[in-house]
Amino acid sequence: MITESHIAKFDSISLDGGMTLAPVDVAYETYGELNAARNNAILVLHAFSGDAHAAGEDGWWDSMIGPGKGFDTDKYFVICSNVLGGCRGTSGPGSVNPATGCPYGMSFPPVTIPDMVRLQKMLIDHLGIERLLSVSGGSMGAMQAMQWAVAYPDAVASAIPIAGTARHSPQQIAFNEVGRQAIMADPDWNEGNYYGRRPPARGLSVARMVGHITYMSDASMREKFGRRLRDENQFEVESYLRYRGGQFVDRFDANSYLYITKAMDYFDLTSSGRSLSSAFENVKARFLVISFTSDWLYPSYQSLEVVRALRGRNCNVAYCELPSSYGHDAFLVNVIEQAEVVRGFLASTLREHA
Repeated sequence: MITESHIAKFDSISLDGGMTLAPVDVAYETYGELNAARNNAILVLHAFSGDAHAAGEDGWWDSMIGPGKGFDTDKYFVICSNVLGGCRGTSGPGSVNPATGCPYGMSFPPVTIPDMVRLQKMLIDHLGIERLLSVSGGSMGAMQAMQWAVAYPDAVASAIPIAGTARHSPQQIAFNEVGRQAIMADPDWNEGNYYGRRPPARGLSVARMVGHITYMSDASMREKFGRRLRDENQFEVESYLRYRGGQFVDRFDANSYLYITKAMDYFDLTSSGRSLSSAFENVKARFLVISFTSDWLYPSYQSLEVVRALRGRNCNVAYCELPSSYGHDAFLVNVIEQAEVVRGFLASTLREHA
């Protein structure tokens, strides 16, 4: 599938922290065709380290997006944008601050999941789409999907949060903090002012290694690596983590890592003392919530909390816990059953809202 990246430019965006970012760019890609009724658009929301390139060669969710796949581009118009604070075309810490002519670095304003969704809404409006057929994503993408349904109830017909949560647990925050500390302990981080110099590659690599451990399950690591040695001094799992860490350094910005993980940690639909059920008070979208049996980073109980809260509001919600040994990565690699469930849910949503 041939894909093409686009950049939408906006004069400014108001942020939850009270600041205004001006100007602001958002990178996005589209797949399939928008129909005459403009009611077949699906916004795919990426996880922490993803970007706008969701499908096609090296697309992060190519197994789910394309002709005949879960998000069938013969039927649907699929959109994916890079999040605010990212480093793949959307404004972030590595972008040039027009006031100084230098990269923002740590002077980039703090961003939240609602800020990310606000920019996505600006993009959808820019594309002339009044109502999305669905919003869907895994992990951080699930957070964005729920925020869409809460913040813009009239603009979303359905939501498919996968392997996600309405708020991070202390354990999830802890893993993110280890990654952040690894980056900031690297002398090359230089308080975030490393652009044009040597980046904090060692710290970012360690942060990614920690992340990869949480994305896999004990069973999948045992199957993939066992206790096999790559050579007399190194286990295969050690070699794999070092490779993944080094690979990540080549495509991701360390400051973006700090900003986006903080946005994930602070996301909380129960903030301001409200219950999760009350957070969904104005939701109009129908929901398909998916979790995986071996996901210990975003365990099924967190998805079930969302399901119970939605049912408490008499929302239209279906829940599927899919068997998998792949851990949190299951939504990216274990897609046969996931695609089947999503395909049926989207077809029924389109029939309801055609």
